[in-house]
Amino acid sequence: MNNDASRTRRATSARGAAAAAALLTAQAFALLAPDASAQQPDIGFPPVTLDRSSYVFDTAEQHRVRVDVVVRGLAHPFSVAFLPNGDALISERGGALRLVRGATSANARLEPDAVAGAPAPSAVRGGGLHDVVLHPSFDDNRLVYFSYNKVGTPEGSGPGSAPMSIAVGRARFDAGRLADAEEIFVGGERDGGSGSRLAFAPDGTLYVTTGAPFDEAAQSPDNVYGKILRLDEDGGVPDDNPFVGEDGARPEVFTLGHRDQLGLTVAPNGALLAAEHGPNGGDEVNLIRAGGNYGWPTYSYGRTYEGPRHSKMPIAEGIEQPLILWVPSIAPTGMTFYTGDRIPAWRGNLFVGSARRGEIPGTGGLERIVLNEALEELRRETLLTGLRQRIRDVRQGPDGLLYVITDEDDGALLRIAPTD
Repeated sequence: MNNDASRTRRATSARGAAAAAALLTAQAFALLAPDASAQQPDIGFPPVTLDRSSYVFDTAEQHRVRVDVVVRGLAHPFSVAFLPNGDALISERGGALRLVRGATSANARLEPDAVAGAPAPSAVRGGGLHDVVLHPSFDDNRLVYFSYNKVGTPEGSGPGSAPMSIAVGRARFDAGRLADAEEIFVGGERDGGSGSRLAFAPDGTLYVTTGAPFDEAAQSPDNVYGKILRLDEDGGVPDDNPFVGEDGARPEVFTLGHRDQLGLTVAPNGALLAAEHGPNGGDEVNLIRAGGNYGWPTYSYGRTYEGPRHSKMPIAEGIEQPLILWVPSIAPTGMTFYTGDRIPAWRGNLFVGSARRGEIPGTGGLERIVLNEALEELRRETLLTGLRQRIRDVRQGPDGLLYVITDEDDGALLRIAPTD
């Protein structure tokens, strides 16, 4: 037999066997792999029923903290703002503005009636009230600011959907109600709506986050979506905004290239930080710089919900990189820096709410991140996971303690304090 022919036949046979083995392996993995279309709708864990007055947890640096249930009975609360006297205003997403009397006391009480004068609740998903914050000079002017989605007239939209416009209003809080309400900003209409956050900067300007539609709008300054906006306290445009005077650009735009941003806070050094959702992983906290481009939808560390990476490269010249990154996702929500002295081991730490981890319901918690003076991450810890709640906002109260709200059907305001 010709040796060359024999070697050729053996090589061909070996390649055929290898191909057959590879096919069998692929088929075996296909059988083992979960079918996304067959995913059970009830995956995850139910939230704990908060039927106790308090819960105690051990944490890494502030050992043994107590979580008090201040009030329950809130319908998917979104934001909490503390009044100087210890009362609290709490917005229910798309719904009412509620008042908790004595929120920092041992005898807190949720007023049964909604606060009058707030935007009306919306029957359309995504519409209605979102964030609520106090003016920095609230003691003098009693001004409360709130963001909301104005619902337009449906024109061919699907059931339960409608065009919406992001809007910001303000009113004077007087005798338990909002008086003299005025709309100080409204953006253009888009299909559907996403959540928004507000924060006042040390210079008195007001920052507003907006979510992005599923197209390239976030990359263009000709619209207000997928952006952080910067306004004067009366809704005007500061002269030093980065796109002022640029043809075709909205002058309110401060940064662009964002997805859904459901957290916004000012650091003790005056820096502005925003928490942003990736598509499936790639959640971020960003250090906000005037005129910065944060990449969405072209660049992301996340994956699509079907599994493939969203973009080949998450890094590109001219694209701002995250200050903090989560893979898998945590669904980041409201955030704040702790600056009090009641919980000394946490002073200067950044706290970020989490609705769920890794796309599994019932896995929300509170992220604690230790940063150095340059806002560089040193370490992090996840708190309150044993309660299995969607944490929607976290704020420091006037008593120097931390408070969170839970985004549940029976939402609650919780107080975090040391046990000793």
